[in-house]
Formats: sequence, structure tokens, C-alpha cells
Amino acid sequence: MSRVEAAPVAHGGLSSPPLVHLRDACVRRAGRTILSVGEFSLPEGESVALLGPNGSGKSTFIGLLTREVHPLHRDEAPVLFRGSARTTLADIKRAMGVVSSSMQDQIRVHLPAADVVAGGLFGSLGIPLRREVTEAQRAQARATMEVLGIADLADRDILTLSTGQARRVLIARALVHEPDVLIFDEPCTGLDPAGMYHVRRTMSQLAQEGRAVMLVTHYPEDIVPEIQRLLLVKEGRLVADGPKKELLTSDAMTSLFEVPLEVVETHGQYSIVGA
Repeated sequence: MSRVEAAPVAHGGLSSPPLVHLRDACVRRAGRTILSVGEFSLPEGESVALLGPNGSGKSTFIGLLTREVHPLHRDEAPVLFRGSARTTLADIKRAMGVVSSSMQDQIRVHLPAADVVAGGLFGSLGIPLRREVTEAQRAQARATMEVLGIADLADRDILTLSTGQARRVLIARALVHEPDVLIFDEPCTGLDPAGMYHVRRTMSQLAQEGRAVMLVTHYPEDIVPEIQRLLLVKEGRLVADGPKKELLTSDAMTSLFEVPLEVVETHGQYSIVGA
């Protein structure tokens, strides 16, 4: 197994804990272990990709980070957030912005795209009932859309947008409250090549600006050049954690997906073809 141990970050002679640390974290459902993580640390500001087949435990892994999934109890807490086992859900939501293709299916009412983005300030898909949105908050939502190059979609009905356009609106929603890390959970599922291009370009843009990106995918093509650390998940286990250039190989991908695959690298971008 290839393993990266993250060193604490020093600040004025003191070391700060990682954003998230997992140790001996086990999730069980109906008496069956669906995910087991021996150890994992995500330092503040680091970008990482989590790669594995469908059903390998990737979404459960993200659920551990967002506290939507709870591991078995241990005497020593298996999940620490900034060194603490007693973290509120509000703290987690402030630190993390999440984009997933499943969110799109949850939007079933007609809303201006800017309202969907503003909903990110409240942790909702749209503005909650009986909540007043200030002009400053509306301006913040539109400014975020401007940064992502989708300001022209602000007044469009979210249900009239293409899948790719709506996905970029959801990225703006995740970004609007300035989280410490953006989690992209299978962000290119259901997109055509143009939609994939724009989502991947947005991930690169955010990483280049110094924002931490955590990508969860079963497509190596989604892993933008700015992400240098790779985690491999298979059959509910974290089987490898290390530099992308060492793990994103033909042999490793053939073993991970259990079919003959060939990895091709071009200018830092990886793709896979059948061997």
C-alpha cells in the first residue's frame, strides 16, 4: 500500500491539526462492513481525488467527512475535525461546500438560478421559507456566479437550464459561503462533453486560486492536473493513498477496476482506454 502521512502545519511555533483525520473508522450496515479506513488525514488547503468503482464506498467516505454517516463507536474517536471529536454540524457546513449530481434531482420548483446559489448561505437548495435575504447576500450570490463565469444565468429558471449549466450553478451554491474545501461528488455524472469540460475547468480554476478541492469520482479523466494526491477505494477499503503519478498507472487501474485498462497521460491530464 502506498501511504502519505500528512505532517501538521506549523504556525508561529505551534502545529495545527489537519482539517479531518480518520483513524480506525468503520461503517456497518445490516451487519456488514461497507467501509473501513485505517488512517487518513486531510491537511488544511490540500486538494485530493478519491477514485474507485461504483459501490466501492466513496460516497460513504464523504459521508464520514460531512458527518452524514457515523462510524462504529471507539474509545478513541475515529473522526476528528480540526483535532476535535466534538464538532457541530454547523462547523462542518461552514468548512465544506458540497456539489453532487444528485442535488440536481432534488430541485423540482421554478427558481431563479441566483436564488439557488443564495440558498448555499442557508444550507438549502433555494431560499428557505420565512427567511429574509439581504441585498448584500443577493450581491454575494451574483458575485460568486460572476467569478465562475455564469452571471448570465442568474435570472434564468433553474429548471430550464441544461444539465451542465445547472451543475455549474450548484458549484456556485457550494462556493458562495466561502468554504475551506469544495467537495465534488461525481460532478460529471450525466454531463455531455461540453458540460464535463466546464466542470473540470472550474475545478482547475478553484485549485489554482488556492482553494482546496476534494474530488470523488470513478472517472480518472475528472482528475485535473492541479490535484496531485490520489486515494484508491475498493470493496469498502482505502487501499492506497499517495502521489497521483505513482498510483494512476495502467497496472493500478487494472487492479482497481478488475478489467484490462491502459492509462494515457497528456500534459498532466489522464485518460483510460481498454487495453
